[in-house]
Amino acid sequence: MVLQFAIFVSYGLLSLALLLGFVRLVLGPSLPDRVVALELLASLTVGFIAVSVVASGRAPFLDVAMVLALTAFLAAVGFARYLEKGGHRVDH
Repeated sequence: MVLQFAIFVSYGLLSLALLLGFVRLVLGPSLPDRVVALELLASLTVGFIAVSVVASGRAPFLDVAMVLALTAFLAAVGFARYLEKGGHRVDH
């Protein structure tokens, strides 16, 4: 009973965070803001998968969450390297 309520609340809060992260992704205003928003969306998706695993008890989906988290981390490192090398930058 309490676990089901916690799962329900977790899905609600994660959904709200995904919506707000998507708004930041669309509105920007700069490229780094959009990349951070994309990283946030990836992290929230990992959270959704984790809550789903707790709700359903299907542990193999944790492998999917780990791969997504590692891919998001590599994307962040790649973007930081791109900016370091003198890529597109608009500082306000």
